[in-house]
Amino acid sequence: MKAVILAAGVGSRLGRPFPKALSPLPTGETIMGRQIRILREKGLQEIIVVVGFKMGLLMEYFPSVLFKYNPEFYLTNTSKSLLCALEHIDREDTLWLNGDVVFDEQIIGDILARGGNVVAVDRKKCGDEEVKYRTDPRGRIVEISKTVAEPEGEAVGINTIGANHLEAFRQALRECADKDYFERAMELVIGRGVTFVPMDVSEFRCIEVDFDEDLKNAQQMFLP
Repeated sequence: MKAVILAAGVGSRLGRPFPKALSPLPTGETIMGRQIRILREKGLQEIIVVVGFKMGLLMEYFPSVLFKYNPEFYLTNTSKSLLCALEHIDREDTLWLNGDVVFDEQIIGDILARGGNVVAVDRKKCGDEEVKYRTDPRGRIVEISKTVAEPEGEAVGINTIGANHLEAFRQALRECADKDYFERAMELVIGRGVTFVPMDVSEFRCIEVDFDEDLKNAQQMFLP
């Protein structure tokens, strides 16, 4: 299985002069440093990081991973950044995650054990900025976006897709508008018969860092 970390964005809401994936945690690691360590400990040795904003800093910090550059990072969103990486993966199971998610190690172990097309979710009340999801009576995801009505919780930004659906998903990413999140491509392939299932990670620590308050909460949550 390949792993992709999306870290091309400016992170304007956090307002730091460096990629927010380099934000420090109280363990002495950065957000992305922790992600890479966990992925490797769980057996994912080939990691592709999609970069854009101040990419040189990330490349200097993590010389042992592969990098793909999104030259239009300032104009596009995560759908196009993810496509940059998936264009170079040929029919292999793939895990991808946002470069600003801080999470317990067990989440990766559980999602890999599950296999197939999986979305890690936190069953909680969500705000406007969070990506939300809804399932059908059989437990399959039917909606995933920031605008889901009557959501069941948050999609935390850690996902997998099986090799047999990779090309369909890649094509859906190509069809996305530049400003679409990658969840739009997930909805497109769901409409074409591809199934994604949620995996509840509510019992674990997991937080996406968008604002300064999120970073403070993450630093408190992950004290040594």
